[in-house]
Amino acid sequence: MTPTPAVPSTSGTENSARRAPDEAPAAAIVVEGLHRSFGSVNAVDGLSFQLARGSLLALLGPNGAGKTTTVEICEGFTRADAGQVRVLGLDPWRQGSALRPRIGVMLQAGGAHASARTGEMLHLMASCSANPLDPAWLLDILGLASSERTPVRRLSGGQVQRLSLAMALVGRPEMLFLDEPTAGMDPQARHLVWDLLRAARSDGVSILLTTHLLDEAELLADRIVIIDNGRSVADGTPAELTGGSSSQLRFTASPGLDLDLLRRALPLGFVVVEQTPGRYLLEGEIVPSTMATVTSFCARVGVLPTGLQVGARSLDEVYLELTGKELRG
Repeated sequence: MTPTPAVPSTSGTENSARRAPDEAPAAAIVVEGLHRSFGSVNAVDGLSFQLARGSLLALLGPNGAGKTTTVEICEGFTRADAGQVRVLGLDPWRQGSALRPRIGVMLQAGGAHASARTGEMLHLMASCSANPLDPAWLLDILGLASSERTPVRRLSGGQVQRLSLAMALVGRPEMLFLDEPTAGMDPQARHLVWDLLRAARSDGVSILLTTHLLDEAELLADRIVIIDNGRSVADGTPAELTGGSSSQLRFTASPGLDLDLLRRALPLGFVVVEQTPGRYLLEGEIVPSTMATVTSFCARVGVLPTGLQVGARSLDEVYLELTGKELRG
């Protein structure tokens, strides 16, 4: 696949150009006190969050946490039991006919008819839009030009995902809903999709995506909302959720070191653990003197530390801490 060329404007409204200089942009999505139950199951239980216009929000959570239900309510496919939802200032359930031309939806299942040809499917979507992107350009940029006449049922999983993204983008939406946008894609395709999403965001498109790829969320999102059991358990920028500054030091050495000796050498408040035999973690404010203390300790006990790494907590660690490590159905 070739590098991403210049991307035509993906937004059909150019709101930023029309907005008065002193006018604050309204939120693209406002969710307040959202509830939705299916029988005795509370799929969404008092959820609230906002997505600023022209930004990308990643909605994360285990299977069954309420992500899909929340997104379907925002798209206007499912009705809320209680609470308020506004997308581009509109109620997606009551004002769906006004909202639908302004949004693009990428379904994880693809959404394309299995017997249709790839090019036919994208041209059909383009014909429903007032000012679509060039379907041929989208097919080319997403590596699907050679599959233009291939029936959808014969595409690989990654190709179906790329076609689904093209179908969501072709109408120049103001708002994109993306469900697992890079699932099944190889690394080259993932990076291409990331570039397209960055270009769309730069053009003022607001994006709500769900993903189980936490590195993808950390790389792309301006803001992350983690939900569990239908409720928000974390809401912030990637830096806010992971602690931002360096707060961890990891190193490898002989197993079974006397960590009490190391703790006494460090300032108060440090947490020192042997996570697995021979793999050590320090948590606290990591500064140059901390490194010196660790290497001095290792020299004192006669071991050579390797693989010293300094950084903040990973999003994976934060996510598992908030939602637990047990498998979900």
